[in-house]
Amino acid sequence: MRVHKNRGGRTAADLSADIEAVLQRDPAARTRIEVILAYPGLHALWMHRIAYRLWHHGSKLLARIISNVARRLTGIDIHPAAKIGKRFFIDHGMGVVIGETAVVGDDVTLYHGVTLGGTSLEKKKRHPTVGDRVTIGAGAKILGDITIGSDSRIGANAVVVKNVPPNSVVVGIPGQAVHRHIPHTASDEPDLHHELIPDVLGQRVRELTARVAALEESIAKMKAACGDKELY
Repeated sequence: MRVHKNRGGRTAADLSADIEAVLQRDPAARTRIEVILAYPGLHALWMHRIAYRLWHHGSKLLARIISNVARRLTGIDIHPAAKIGKRFFIDHGMGVVIGETAVVGDDVTLYHGVTLGGTSLEKKKRHPTVGDRVTIGAGAKILGDITIGSDSRIGANAVVVKNVPPNSVVVGIPGQAVHRHIPHTASDEPDLHHELIPDVLGQRVRELTARVAALEESIAKMKAACGDKELY
């Protein structure tokens, strides 16, 4: 995974790509002007780009002030030091938190209530690294210095505290990763199908039920072979 650092100055092409990402991933978005004026996720991203530049040019206090203003205006809290890739999209956005040492790749989509949080008080890398083309569902919590592999999908309300391999789908608390049968690639459309999630617990129950049925069948055959006598 290659994560691009935020560049000091955003070109018109970069800004246009941010807008197109919204139009591509949100069917409710109708026009570019609507996206520019009425999408808080985009506003939070652009204000973060400014704060990031200030942070890395020594104006840390001003950077924190700008990020705090962005949080108050949009409900999205992104630390100025967090590294965000290209075409990043936050849909709805309210309650999103991205910590100081978080690293987010290209073409990533987040929904409301997502947290990329830390699990340590030490001043080191303590927030997640999210690969390219990852979709993170509403309310999901990704905690600690872990890596979410590219082309993965994190289900709504999942709590992820361990590394996730590329091309995985994660559900549950704690998050259980299931490898995709059909890999998602860079040339595919963004994977926004939150309804297509595996039932990990249900699958385990079905497997256990099948094993119990097989054992009962074996015992019945053994009893029949022994003339229905007690087996010791």
